[in-house]
Amino acid sequence: MLALLIVRDGVLPAGAAETVEECHGDVIVATDDDELDDALEALTGLVGSVTCVDVGPFHPAAWAKALAPLVAHADVVVLPASPDGRDVAPHLAHRLERTLHANAVRVTADGADVVADAGLALRAVAFTDPCVVTLQPGVRSVERRRPSVAARWISVVPADVVEAAEHGGGCDGVHTVALLAADAASIDLAEAPRIVAGGAGLDSPERFDQLADVAAALGASIGTTRVVTDRGWLPHQRQIGTTGVVVDPELYMAFGISGAVQHTTGLGDPDHIISVNIDPHCPMMQVADVAIVADANEVIAELARLLAAGGERAP
Repeated sequence: MLALLIVRDGVLPAGAAETVEECHGDVIVATDDDELDDALEALTGLVGSVTCVDVGPFHPAAWAKALAPLVAHADVVVLPASPDGRDVAPHLAHRLERTLHANAVRVTADGADVVADAGLALRAVAFTDPCVVTLQPGVRSVERRRPSVAARWISVVPADVVEAAEHGGGCDGVHTVALLAADAASIDLAEAPRIVAGGAGLDSPERFDQLADVAAALGASIGTTRVVTDRGWLPHQRQIGTTGVVVDPELYMAFGISGAVQHTTGLGDPDHIISVNIDPHCPMMQVADVAIVADANEVIAELARLLAAGGERAP
């Protein structure tokens, strides 16, 4: 099995570590940037060596065309089911004339367990032919066993990529109309660098409207717990935890969240955690870098007022 990581701007995609571990360390990193120090450092312990392929400016169809000959030797090619991975995988499967198995939670050389029926079931798939698979982020733990990463570079920048970058055109009938920066309000939570989340301690749906204003002012995405989505106050896509989205932000702010294990196991390893709760002994307060004992509803209201008065979004 071969792990194929789509790396843009030097940042590993969500699910990269799990994909490498699932494939036992056989890795190709496709990138648009030769500054990969941070990405390679993040792979330390997971893999002894990687092949780094400079494919030029990102365009899914053109990248798939360039990468296909480099991955064709592997019977099973696995990409993280990150936004870029989900873009490239179907194009790559088409180029290789292979079946695509999307949204797997487990992959072996012989088969995969694939999410089916809108996440309500798992379907066991046996591989009878070479295939391409996308692996959901956060579905397994990783063990760092190797001391360092050695990189081997290849530069493959096909004409399709150059044309796509210069004129917005592409191959396979795909055309880029515009490239927009990610909107924190709608970005996939698994990719969000900042998350502001509210739990059962918030008193009304309107409080989540206020929390959304705070998140927008901070350039953050809004998240929540299962209790809140069960109430219908936020959609399931905003739920963090083992039955929701697994995240790994730089900053996580929890308002009125007690920190049940089903929620905290979906948090990854945030650089900074801030928790606001009236219970100083709840699990979320114990794992927080900054724990504020206060009514989360009043804190949100005051934050919204102060940020609105400031008038500027955080960088």
